[in-house]
Amino acid sequence: MNQTTRIAESTRMEAVLHMALELGASEWKLGFGVEAGRKASQRTVVAGDLNGLMLEIARAKHRLGVPESARVVSCYEAGRDGFWLHRFLLSEGVDNVVMDSSSIEVNRRHRRAKTDGVDLEKLLSLLIRYERGEKKLFGVAHAPTPEQEDERHLARELESLKQERTAHTNRIKGLLASVGARVKLGKDFLKQLDEIKQWNGEGLQASLRERLRREGERLALLESQIAEVERFRRKAQVGATEKVLRLQRLKGIGENSAWLFVVEFFGWRQFRNRREVASLAGLVPMPYQSGDTVNHEQGISKAGNWRVRCMAIEIAWAWLRFQPQSRLSLWFQERFGPASRRCRRVGIVALARKLLIALWRYLDYGVIPEGAALKTK
Repeated sequence: MNQTTRIAESTRMEAVLHMALELGASEWKLGFGVEAGRKASQRTVVAGDLNGLMLEIARAKHRLGVPESARVVSCYEAGRDGFWLHRFLLSEGVDNVVMDSSSIEVNRRHRRAKTDGVDLEKLLSLLIRYERGEKKLFGVAHAPTPEQEDERHLARELESLKQERTAHTNRIKGLLASVGARVKLGKDFLKQLDEIKQWNGEGLQASLRERLRREGERLALLESQIAEVERFRRKAQVGATEKVLRLQRLKGIGENSAWLFVVEFFGWRQFRNRREVASLAGLVPMPYQSGDTVNHEQGISKAGNWRVRCMAIEIAWAWLRFQPQSRLSLWFQERFGPASRRCRRVGIVALARKLLIALWRYLDYGVIPEGAALKTK
């Protein structure tokens, strides 16, 4: 038996059914294939119809001549549907990967065709190549466990509530400023609403007063919900609590930032090196060099978790204030202290990257950032 025959028989014995999913709000498009270079066999099921999905997989095996016992490999893009479908497919014996949408290669022409069918063909082609060993075609989103995913809701809800509070506060201030009134917002805002005077000493017009009353009631509701979420977070018995408390021991890191860092980043992800930490936060530099073009930096990648990236930059400024004798702060002052404001803003991003790496080493290996001070209480 020659080598070609052995390869052909091995391929037949190890037949794999590949499936790509294009998830929509009302329907899911499925693309099936066995080998590269062939047009995908496409089918459509109602969104969320899991029985229909598994039935189409069985039909595809029969239609494409794949044994019923053959392995099924699938993929879909990370998006609104999250990871529940990923968990379902794994429970049914399907090897699924969740693709990072922003990492998928695309045609660079100015105009290109884009339909669900075209996207499905592309995903299926990438999946087949990925299965054959080309592991750098796209990024794979790491799926948290249901418990780890649930832990993120507190931090995200609190963030959303505070954004809404800011919007209502700014709207109230803007409405008052439009009639020349200046009032300090507080718990008694609704009580003193009738006493607010316009620029000419007259009271507020009826419609404006009623609008401000409703805005004030919504603001008061948000304040109470924020306090409720914060109380619940303090009492929550979650796996991330121990790491949150360890982070809070460092000066410059408070409760909100510690919770966000842990539940979004350090609590459930396994980093192998510092490059993975910086990459997931989108804080890695993006150089540009082509032929004789002068090399230049395009800035940071801004990929990965934007919440962690924003918080890391905010905490980097706090680190300079509360940890002035740490090695990271001294490095920043030596490198960017005498520089312009623009250079300092660039430097704080570099400090944020170094700080995230230092916090990872602190949580995973117990290495306190050099020169960092711990809180006394």
